[in-house]
Amino acid sequence: MALALIGFAIMYVPSFIDLFNGAWSSDDNGHGSLILAVSAWLLWSNWREVAGTIRIAPAPVAGWLVLLIGFALYFIGRSQTIDTIEVASIIPVMVGLVLMFLGWPTLRKLWFPFFFLVFMVPLPGVFVQAITVPLKTGVSYAAENILHWFGYPIARSGVILVIGQYQLLVADACAGLHSLFSLEALGLLYMNLVRHKSWFRNLLLAILIIPISLSANVVRVIVLSLVTYYFGDEAGQGFVHGFAGMVLFIVALLLMLGVDSILRIGVAQVPDNREVRA
Repeated sequence: MALALIGFAIMYVPSFIDLFNGAWSSDDNGHGSLILAVSAWLLWSNWREVAGTIRIAPAPVAGWLVLLIGFALYFIGRSQTIDTIEVASIIPVMVGLVLMFLGWPTLRKLWFPFFFLVFMVPLPGVFVQAITVPLKTGVSYAAENILHWFGYPIARSGVILVIGQYQLLVADACAGLHSLFSLEALGLLYMNLVRHKSWFRNLLLAILIIPISLSANVVRVIVLSLVTYYFGDEAGQGFVHGFAGMVLFIVALLLMLGVDSILRIGVAQVPDNREVRA
C-alpha cells in the first residue's frame, strides 16, 4: 500500500505543479485546488467513520482493470498535454487502488469523495465556449429586465449591458459554465454534508441547484451593474468585482438553504415518502 501511494505521488505531483502554475491559477478553473482539498478532507473523514466497521475484501481483478484504464488516460493526457484527460485519470487510478487493497464494500462507502473530484477536472475549451455563450446571454437578459423593471436606465446588446453612461461586458467568469460548475459542486457538497434520508428531496434539490446557480449569477451581475452605475467604472472593476464572487457563493448558499427548507416542508407532507438508509 505504501509503495502504491509513493507511485501515485511520483505520477501526479508534477501534474499538480503544472495545474497550480497553469489552469488552476486562472479565474475560470481556480476552484480546482479547492475541490481537491475538500475531496481529500471528505475522503479522510469518511474513512475515519467507516474504518473498522466494513469488511475488507480486496478485488484485485477489478482493481487492476480500473487502474490500467487510469494509467492509459494519464499517459495520453500527459504525453499530449491535455489537462482534461490527465486530471481525469486521477479518479480511476484512485478507485483502482481502493478496489485492489480494500474492495467493493469500502468503495461503496467512499464513493462521494471520488465523484466530487470530477469538479476539479478542467473542462475542454470547445465545450465551455459552446455552453458559455447561451448562459451569459440568459444571465444578461435577466439582469437587464430586472433592473429595467426597477426603473434603471439600462439596455443590452448581446452580453454587453449599458447602464447610464457605462458599458459592462458580462465575462465568462461572471456568468459562464465554470461558475455554474463550481456552484453545482457547492450544492452537491451541501447535500452530502446534510445527508437527507429522503431520496425524493435529494433528487429535487440536485435538479434545482442549476436554476439556483443561474439566479446567483444574475444577482452578481446586478450587483456589479449597480456598483458601476452609482460609483463609477473603477469601483465596478476594482475590489468590488472580486468581492462579487463571494456574493455569488453566499447568495447561492442562502438560496439552497431556503429551497431546502421549503422541500423539507413539502416532503414531510408526502404520505408515502420512501427513505434510503445509509
